[in-house]
Amino acid sequence: MTAGGALADTVKVAAELPHSKQVPEENLTKMDILLSMDATHKMAPTSDAAHPDMIYVRIPVGMLQCNCQIIGDPKTLEAIVIDPGDEVERILSMLGRYKLSVKAIISTHAHIDHVGGLAKLHLYTGAPVMMHGEDLPLYHGMEEQAAFIGIASPELTQVDHLLKDGDTLPWGGFHASVIHTPGHTPGSVSLYMPKDCGSVKLAQPQLFAGDTLFAGSIGRTDLWGGSMEQIMESLREKLMQLPDDTLVHPGHGGSTTIGLEKEMNPFLK
Repeated sequence: MTAGGALADTVKVAAELPHSKQVPEENLTKMDILLSMDATHKMAPTSDAAHPDMIYVRIPVGMLQCNCQIIGDPKTLEAIVIDPGDEVERILSMLGRYKLSVKAIISTHAHIDHVGGLAKLHLYTGAPVMMHGEDLPLYHGMEEQAAFIGIASPELTQVDHLLKDGDTLPWGGFHASVIHTPGHTPGSVSLYMPKDCGSVKLAQPQLFAGDTLFAGSIGRTDLWGGSMEQIMESLREKLMQLPDDTLVHPGHGGSTTIGLEKEMNPFLK
């Protein structure tokens, strides 16, 4: 397991938490398998999207600690929410703290730890749910994913908009480009915000990479629909072509930069 003791400790904690009574002991090994997608995370020597013209909130949610991410415009108070995997009450609390109105709910891919809260967040906000069409079969097969780790299948919701490569998502004074990055799943996507991002100029470009790229590792490819060939093509031909100072926000763990991953990531040598 690439993540070593840290992930082992995470599984141990999961076993000890009160809610883990719902997780059979024999499924903890499977949780450990899924957690290995998180690898060994290094924090890049930079802050998370620190910019006076952007609200950025990262909330690790659920037993697999998916990074749910909120990106808001402090002037218009419009926001998008990426990967509300669980603990929707916490997400709503942060939205309320900043008085944000959700304009879109985006899934970078349809693994259970990233989509478990879609239906509930949509119910409370009314915001459209978006994902790539190639992950719809994975989303509609949620019972199989839930059975794999021994938890109840989350409620599903209608997907209102199918993302495709090259789409532009506007909200507030921002816009993000959709990059189709298959490999971890067939419909995995990343969102890219350049420095000149609508009416706002960011200090660094921002990439919300889902489970395609991590700090020091890449997404696993041995789950449903995964492909090592595709993920390496997505990384080398798409993500590694972005500016080196691009701040990368993965679906699990800490942030990094494209330049640091070119230099340090063993999968990209």
